[in-house]
Amino acid sequence: MSRRLRISIGQHSDKGVKEANQDFHGAMIPGEPTLTLKGIAIGLADGISSSSVSRVASESAVKAFLTDYYCTSDAWSVKTAVHRVLAASNSWLHAETRRSQWAFERDKGYVCTFSGLVVKSATAHLFHVGDSRIHRLVGQSLEQLTEDHRLVVSAERSYLARALGMTRDVEIDYRAIPLSRGDVFLLTTDGVHDHVDGRFVAEAIATDAADLDAAARSIVGEALARGSNDNLTVQIVRIDDLPAGDAAEVMGKATELPLPPLLEPRRVFDGFRIERQIHASSRNHIHLATDLDTGQVVVLKIPSIDQRGDPAYLKRFMMEDWVARRLDSPHVLKPIPATRPRNFLYIVTEFVDGQTLAQWMIDNPAPDLETVRGIVEQIAKGLRAFHRKEMLHQDLRPANVMIDRSGTVKIIDFGSARVAGVIEAAPEIDATDVLGTAPYTAPEYYLGEGGTTRSDLFSLGVIAYHMLTGRLPYGTRVAAARTRAAQRALTYASALDETRAIPAWVDEVLKRAVAVDPAMRYEVLSEFTHELRTPTARIVAAGSRPLAERNPLRFWQVVALLLLAANLLQLVVTLRGR
Repeated sequence: MSRRLRISIGQHSDKGVKEANQDFHGAMIPGEPTLTLKGIAIGLADGISSSSVSRVASESAVKAFLTDYYCTSDAWSVKTAVHRVLAASNSWLHAETRRSQWAFERDKGYVCTFSGLVVKSATAHLFHVGDSRIHRLVGQSLEQLTEDHRLVVSAERSYLARALGMTRDVEIDYRAIPLSRGDVFLLTTDGVHDHVDGRFVAEAIATDAADLDAAARSIVGEALARGSNDNLTVQIVRIDDLPAGDAAEVMGKATELPLPPLLEPRRVFDGFRIERQIHASSRNHIHLATDLDTGQVVVLKIPSIDQRGDPAYLKRFMMEDWVARRLDSPHVLKPIPATRPRNFLYIVTEFVDGQTLAQWMIDNPAPDLETVRGIVEQIAKGLRAFHRKEMLHQDLRPANVMIDRSGTVKIIDFGSARVAGVIEAAPEIDATDVLGTAPYTAPEYYLGEGGTTRSDLFSLGVIAYHMLTGRLPYGTRVAAARTRAAQRALTYASALDETRAIPAWVDEVLKRAVAVDPAMRYEVLSEFTHELRTPTARIVAAGSRPLAERNPLRFWQVVALLLLAANLLQLVVTLRGR
């Protein structure tokens, strides 16, 4: 059995010498598969003493963190998920203050500090705003991992400079720390860490190693004994064991299923009647099938016979179904939910009655610009569904795009997809090899760099260029350029062609979309699709540049041709003069 994440938590909070406790704390340890996919969340908040409603703010912030975080997409990274949750909490708290009698006195409104810790796989993700703290116990010392957001006026006076609910927008500090077994973290409010040192904390945890709640009570008691005059809260988190990062925990029971046999037409397989084979390759075998229970025509995909002995391949095969079940777009291939137990490892998706974009391009070698725009815009909508979930497709090419009989475009084949949240849970799924298909793969992959949303945009730009010109912007040279120097030598071939009516400004749009340097590409897909349809002043100006700037190669070809013509003319004149 693979190792799993195990931690021990001790917590204690006390109002101290004050009339009410405005601190709030909590922790959430979910069961599988959420434990692997989302991790364990621990958080505390400290209300400000000048506010009578700060306790409400503290409780709301911690409860929202512990509940809403687990409602975010499994595909999101911890950083994205928590930042969105805390941003929503901050907006609510600030709005409550604006609606209250303290609308213009933020130090009396719904304001609190916050420190949170998400332990996922072998990483601790820290989130912080205010002057509560997260420490790591190192020997008999406390290593402060967060920064106090206080504005110091003098030795006696300081003010909270940043907190939840204080302003409409809030900046949340984030830090990721690799974990080791035995690591101990402390989350504390200032009523504790201003009065207790690392030596006492280490002794308390060593004394009550089997009961960290008792250790937390000892630490709070010591702070009170040393003169703390504030609310006191401490949380102790000890890492007892770390997971192996196995993809099996992420994919669930699919890993336990046996591999299916090769399928033949008319065969009944797991409640499906196999009609015919649609496609076979070294990556998978795809069949048209009929669900005998519902009569629905579906597509059934099984692992390739050639790669069944490759664990990395099988993990990516399982990933494809996992990804599909978390996307919802008319421009992304939809999975078919299982209505009965499955006895083998395979994927079932909707049947798209149409053809691949690759075949469409063969049938339509010279499409008009408006048709290309429509296809590109639909692909972009499908890609946005990936990007909203922090996923990259990574293998966008004409063969992985379908066009049905109504003209609807759908992205298919998610076997190369990269999912931020899954990579955090099972890092071994993140392949280091180039997973895309040359020459649609972005150049940065050939340098061994990770992809971004701009990498998918590069692939879309190449597809648009290919549809409009029948050529590729860099030929087949991208895959061979595996150093920065080689990539700098790549030259974009203008899409302008005497045989095709392509405006000069469209060429500028395509050139930017497929720029070798990711920083030079469009930042978002919508900007690309907008400029492909509506020329901006900048694009028009770029498109009207002299030929020598827009296409140096073509310029010098024309110059050479003119010089040749001039020389020939001079030769003719000379011969006649004789």
